Amino acid sequence: MFNGNNRGRRAVLALAVSGLALSSLSTGAAAAQPATTMCGKYASTQVEGGRYIVQNNVWGADTQQCVSVDGSSFTVTTANHDKATNGSPASYPSIYAGCHYGNCTTNTGLPVRADRMTEATTSWDITTPDTGTYNAAYDLWFDPQPSKSGQNAAELMIWVDHRGDIQPIGSPVGTVTIDGAQWEVWTGDAGWNVISYVRTETTDSVDLDLTAFSADAVERGSVEPSWYLNSVQAGFEPWINGTGLATNDFSVNVG
Repeated sequence: MFNGNNRGRRAVLALAVSGLALSSLSTGAAAAQPATTMCGKYASTQVEGGRYIVQNNVWGADTQQCVSVDGSSFTVTTANHDKATNGSPASYPSIYAGCHYGNCTTNTGLPVRADRMTEATTSWDITTPDTGTYNAAYDLWFDPQPSKSGQNAAELMIWVDHRGDIQPIGSPVGTVTIDGAQWEVWTGDAGWNVISYVRTETTDSVDLDLTAFSADAVERGSVEPSWYLNSVQAGFEPWINGTGLATNDFSVNVG
């Protein structure tokens, strides 16, 4: 990601849901939960009883993007993006726990101070197409204020997969081994601290210990130990196309 990114984070999220798919009812049988299709730039919807929120978040382009949401999984069904790769991405369709510009989930253990995180684990399984230019990345936001409703002071990204000629903000500063994998570490400034971990061997399925990434970011000075982790987000940054990007399963547990 070249991340120029407020990822719509400077924009106020609108809770807009459109195009509800209808499911048929069988006599004497419970109705299946219908999928939800969202095409609004900043549309979002709660899933899993409010534990997570899925957002379309087309913050960096005016091209159309739609996502189909089914529980904690979602698929980008339309993405007409075509942006230069030396600039910011078009969007960040994602699922998250915590607070994003005042739009908050419930019962997630967030916010939590970086120096008091005893447990923060996550799993994520995705599908990525063979065309387009994009990354698949976590976005963790830290700030001196808990549940801050605006721009946070530090962004920690974890790139698990990417395709095309793109790179994180800043420059590489070293490597680190976390959860049995090697990560290239980048640091930079986008008006807030940015630290990115790029997996040297890409993957479409991870189980991660987020406390290890947070501790490394604190040690490198990108995050202060007293700052709060306000949200854990997982999604995609497409520059070109993006149709077919999908989250099959996602979970995060913070203690």
